[in-house]
Amino acid sequence: MPNDAFAQAAARDGIVLAPHSFDWLCEQGHVGLERVAKARRDPVIVGPVTAALHRLSAIYARLKGDESVLHAARENLLLGVDLFHEPTATIVAVDGAEHFTSFRLTALGMYPPELDVAAQIALCREWAARTDGLERGLAAKGFGFGGRPRERAYHDALLDLGAPAMGHPPVLRIAAPDGDGAAAYARHRAALISYLIR
Repeated sequence: MPNDAFAQAAARDGIVLAPHSFDWLCEQGHVGLERVAKARRDPVIVGPVTAALHRLSAIYARLKGDESVLHAARENLLLGVDLFHEPTATIVAVDGAEHFTSFRLTALGMYPPELDVAAQIALCREWAARTDGLERGLAAKGFGFGGRPRERAYHDALLDLGAPAMGHPPVLRIAAPDGDGAAAYARHRAALISYLIR
């Protein structure tokens, strides 16, 4: 697993990355995000969450998700993240080839302009012809048969847009389309040390 190798390499530099879960990141998607944000009654997050919900709803629809499924989904089924840096509250996502699809490209095209996703867009264009067929035979809740790649693209967007809306730093996305987490860490080591060790 690229996440395990990445975390082990980071640990050698004193960067502890561990699995974590958030109450707003659950099977309900942006419906759950809205529910949790409202329950917090925090005026600071109202604007960012509202903007994120607008985009996430549009992304879900563009990816042909059935929103009625989100309303019926379980709020206690959390979608954990594999790598979380607790001292800075930063989520690190190591993306294998399955994250670079035409579906992800569609979602990225609907991100706010202030998020720099040019590198991810380029990788989606490079890899989509090879990755769009991965897991196409697997069903996904809300997306139907063959919907796993669309679900993954939506969950990536939920994490990318939901985390900063809920007060976290932007998600650090590390590309590892070859599946080599250790090499991915080595490529980004200096920047990660500078950002995460303060």
